[in-house]
This record gives sequence, structure tokens and C-alpha cells, in this order.
Amino acid sequence: MSFKIAIIGAGSVGFTKKLFTDLLCVPEFRDIEVALTDISQHNLDMIRAILDKVVDANGFPVKVTAHTDRRRALEGAKYIISCVRVGGLEAYADDIRIPLKYGIDQCVGDTICAGGILYGQRNIPVILDFCKDIREVAAPGAKFLNYANPMAMNTWAAIEYGKVDTVGLCHGVQHGAEQIAEIFGAENVSELDYICSGINHQTWFIDLRLNGRKIEKDELVAAFEAHPVFSQQEKLRIDVLKRFGVYSTESNGHLSEYLPWYRKRPDEIARWIDMSDWIHGETGGYLRHSTETRNWFETEFPQFLASAGKPIDPAKRSNEHASHILEALETGRVYRGHFNVKNNGVISNLPSDAIIESPGFVDRFGINMVSGVTLPEACAATCMASINVQRMSVHAAVSGDIDLLKLAVLHDPLVGAVATPEEVWQMVDEMVVAQARWLPQYADAVPAAKERLAKSSVKTRDWAGAARRNVRSIEELRAEKSALKKAV
Repeated sequence: MSFKIAIIGAGSVGFTKKLFTDLLCVPEFRDIEVALTDISQHNLDMIRAILDKVVDANGFPVKVTAHTDRRRALEGAKYIISCVRVGGLEAYADDIRIPLKYGIDQCVGDTICAGGILYGQRNIPVILDFCKDIREVAAPGAKFLNYANPMAMNTWAAIEYGKVDTVGLCHGVQHGAEQIAEIFGAENVSELDYICSGINHQTWFIDLRLNGRKIEKDELVAAFEAHPVFSQQEKLRIDVLKRFGVYSTESNGHLSEYLPWYRKRPDEIARWIDMSDWIHGETGGYLRHSTETRNWFETEFPQFLASAGKPIDPAKRSNEHASHILEALETGRVYRGHFNVKNNGVISNLPSDAIIESPGFVDRFGINMVSGVTLPEACAATCMASINVQRMSVHAAVSGDIDLLKLAVLHDPLVGAVATPEEVWQMVDEMVVAQARWLPQYADAVPAAKERLAKSSVKTRDWAGAARRNVRSIEELRAEKSALKKAV
């Protein structure tokens, strides 16, 4: 088979390499073209060197090209994959730093909450530019696979306003399933059958079967509480499981900031999180992790390049959805996964216009969602709170309506549990002014926001958060890696 795939934001070097090697695990895909595009020539040069080495080491006829001109990369592409982070780590730092001044402590800040909403405001205008290019220069009927967060908002905008065939992809469901398989001592996750449904980062295991036997709530709770690691790392998730009756796909840290109960008081945060790794609830944990990863990669690039010169092992193909979806669409080999699409009645007790994450099957006829799903009422209620925020956020991002943006932030569950309306109004003004270069739709609103900030009497504080860690240096990372090797 010969067709073209474009990867936007290909400078996300590690993730792009994984997607690329996954694709080449499909025997029929070894004659494709993969066009890389990014705004950073430096990052493009790095990933191009890595992928060229992969191709040379395996002797495949696949063609790799790299372009800072996005439209050139998209020309004739049948599939477009996006993994962009608009504003990079600089804007992301403000997503964490500014809300902390108003008492809002986030672990990740890329889905909803104050940081996730502003992240969506930066991304959506760019996503719509991608969609315009796809409509104009990509192959007719091209499919857009979005990996970028905030997943639901980006996918919502691409479908409703971008008018492009779009599916959102995430790996939270797979990771949750791996945990459940582990607590029951399964040799392989394939022993576990499950139905997960909800919205991205708030998806719920509403049916679980281990080797065909149904797993009930009490058995699941007992298995998690008996696990020596997860019982400590996933305290909040286990508490939600006990109260809701179903397990959430999302990590302890992610889940903590979508709910109004666990991060609203600083003295309570330590009770529910675990500091063994960022993903379990650390303040600004993903920002720290992303910063360290970038610094590590820049320093250790020669080693990453050297490791690319190895034969691809199809047995080590990852569980990221993209290659499996393309394989099913092109070959007809059926693939079952959990996909982010417009609801349109798939989940009976969520709105039709919402972006849901639920099971579907892929074959030559496309992505076919399993309809007739009904969420437990508590899960639906929690999802609805986020959906209402997402809807307002998307419409604000498209219209440039700063008042609607403030209302979206005000209705966020965690923000509303911590901040007053006056604080929310000032916080949004401050974030829009700080990130103005990435928010062209708010250009006309920025001068008035600056004036309001100059006159404001709302007090803020200099606060690092309840559980903040400093970014580790390269030397510290090397020492820790060395210590781990010795321990093994």
C-alpha cells in the first residue's frame, strides 16, 4: 500500500517515533510516505534524523519528509495526526503558575480546570487552521486523528467548526485496564474484557470480565486495597470507586482536578495524593515532568539516535490507537478500541453534541461506535459538569468572547470550589494578558483586561502549591537513573 500520513507537531520527538515504528509494524505500510511538520526546525531535524535511522536499519522503502511549511506536509495526505502543544512549556507554565495565585492547585491542567481551559483557547484557533488546510490540500475525505489535549475541546472544535472527519485518541483506557489486570494477577491484559465509557479523562469501567467472569465492585475495591503499590498511589481513585461503584480510567492526579472535592483545601491534598511520581497528584507535576523530559532529551540526543538503529519488533508494537485504526481502515482487519467522537446518542444520558469516549470497532467501513450505553448516574453527573465547561470553552475560543470564557472557568468544578467570581474574573484577565501572543481571538479584549488588572483590588498570593517539587537537573536525573540500574 502507498499513501501519505502527515504528523503535525512532529517535534514531540519520543511520541512521533512511537507512532512511526507502530505504523511500520503493519507489513502493508512499509511503502507509505510520512510527512513531518513542526514550527521548530531544530526539533524537526532531530526527529527526521531518528526516523531516517529507523528506516535505514530496517531496509524499508518508506519515505520520510520534513517541513516547516504545514500545507506542504498536508498536500495529498490521507491521514493527519496531531500531537501539538500550542505555546509550548512557556505558556503551560502560566497555566499552572497563575491559578496558584488564586489558590487553584492543579496536577496537570490540560483537560479542564483553569489551565486546561486556557490551553484549549490557545489550541482551538490553530486546530481550525489545520482543518482549513486539510479541507483545501489534503486528500478528499482525509481523516484527522487528534492526540492533542484538551482532547474533548480540540475534537469538538474540529468536528463542529472545522468540518473535518475527526477522531480523538487517548491511552487512558488502556492504562487503566493494565492496572486492573495486574491487581488480579492476570498474565496478560488480553484476559480482561471491559466496556469503558464517558468522556476523555473521565471514562468509567462500567463492565469488567476476567476470563469471562464478571468482576463486581467489592472484589475490585478489595484487590486495589490489597495491592502494595496502587493502594498508595491511587487513593483518590479508590475512594471514587467506593462511592461511585465503578473505576475511573484516569490517573490519581488527573482525576483529582476534575472533581470539586479533593483539591479544594491545601491541607486535604496530601491526604489523597502520592509523591512517588508526578502522575499521582503532585502540584504542577506534568509541567515538571515535561520540562525534565525536554532537557533530558536535548542532552542525551546522541544516545536516542543510536538506539534508533535497531530492527523493529512487531511484538513490541504499542497500544496507541493510531496504527491499529489505520490498519483496520486499510486492510479490513477489525480493531476494537475506545474513541473520542461526537455522541449523537451513543451514550443515552449525555448530550448529543458532547465529545464522548466509548467503545467502537474499525474496519474498511470506518469507525463504528457501539450505541445504547447508559452511564451510572453519578458518572453521568460528573461528566455533565465537564461537558458544560467544555461547550462554553469551545464557543468562547471560536468567538473570542472573554465574558463567555470567564463563565466557562467559573463553572469549572475545581475552580468553583476554590475561587470567588471576582477572583475568577481577575484570574482570566491575567491569563489572557500573559498568553496574548497565542490568543489572537482575544486581541481586542486584551487592552481592557490590562486596564482592569491595573485597577483591581482582588488580592493574590505567592504560592507554590500544596505539593510542589523542583525541576531536577540533568545531573540529578543521571544519578537517579544510575541508582535505579544498580538497584535492579
